[in-house]
Amino acid sequence: MTNRSPLTMRPAADGVAVVCLSGVLDAGSCPQLARELGEHLDRAARQGRRLVLDMADVRLISSAAVTTLLRATAHLAHAPVLVAAAPGPVGSALRRPPTAGIRVYGTLADALAALAPAGPPDRSTPADGRERPAAGSDGLRGEVYGMRAKARSSAQIGIAQGILLARYDLPAASMAFALLKEGSQRYNVPLRVLASAVIAAPPPQSAAHWFPGRSTHAPAFRTEFLGAHRVHAADRRRVLAAAVDEALALSAADAAELHVTDPAQDDALLLEQHRGLDAAYRDFAALLTGPPAVCARAQRSREPVTVLDVAEDAGLSAHPAGPVLLAAGSRTVRSVPLITADGGCTGVLSLHRREPDSRLPGVRARALVALAGEVAAWRSWYRRSVVLDALDYLHQHRPAGRP
Repeated sequence: MTNRSPLTMRPAADGVAVVCLSGVLDAGSCPQLARELGEHLDRAARQGRRLVLDMADVRLISSAAVTTLLRATAHLAHAPVLVAAAPGPVGSALRRPPTAGIRVYGTLADALAALAPAGPPDRSTPADGRERPAAGSDGLRGEVYGMRAKARSSAQIGIAQGILLARYDLPAASMAFALLKEGSQRYNVPLRVLASAVIAAPPPQSAAHWFPGRSTHAPAFRTEFLGAHRVHAADRRRVLAAAVDEALALSAADAAELHVTDPAQDDALLLEQHRGLDAAYRDFAALLTGPPAVCARAQRSREPVTVLDVAEDAGLSAHPAGPVLLAAGSRTVRSVPLITADGGCTGVLSLHRREPDSRLPGVRARALVALAGEVAAWRSWYRRSVVLDALDYLHQHRPAGRP
């Protein structure tokens, strides 16, 4: 379940309402699931909208929750609820029993396409030979992708608020949020990044300082690619964007992406910067927790990983990652981990080519590894200086607690 409600509804102009579910739907969540799903179904019926359940972010669903879902929709055989659930445990659980009131699809795009009104066929063939989704569903998919991204950030920010609320005995959650926002703005640290640091960092070690004994004025980090792009090391967004641009220049790839690890989520990979990748792929790659995604393989092995043909890779073809990559026009993927001096992996830099079997010459491959090492060193510096300074600021400027 999410921190608040497991269901978030988004109406669409074309007669569709998308309800996003996330987290774990266990037996304990069934009463809330039944109540809120019933409310959304009633509201959609009153508004004349078809309901789509986006369950891409549901990690686990119990048999009791499946039964609850089927009972709530059993009367809708004439106009079933469309469910987007990727292949895997959740999708299998929903497909196994009789499903008179729901129709299960592998992706949100497939579910929305099933509701797209029939029109005159488009006889034109795109230049790359790939099918294009119906235009009417593009805006809705974009809105849903944005909802997912906001939900991921909001969950961490809410947890950090709760930690500060309890730690400093604050009288209102709004005070914890205001403190986070103030620290974020003062040090130009994204709110989500600061919230992650609050969750992952050990508790403050003294009343005066979160980290006593450390310098709050660490020297600015310097490296070749930052100098070439004229980017200040403390500007996190521009540093990561410069790294992606530099990787594209080194490799002449068609697209690139940069993931960083999140210590508050067991070092899951978060997509931070990208170039040339479509919205559906970015939504899929926003949060990755392990293989067969190519970048997750590189993170696990601590070595560069190259897939010369996505269409022929056994691991990708049996997983949603494969079709999403192919739909994005990616046939060759090369992922290089960001390895720190102590051997840790703090992220992955990935390149995409439209042609299969696109090999990177040795000189360029070595230059890419060197760039990844520079980005890893920068991120280590950023976390030890800018982020810790922001945490110290929170501790030193905390509001007075309850009397």
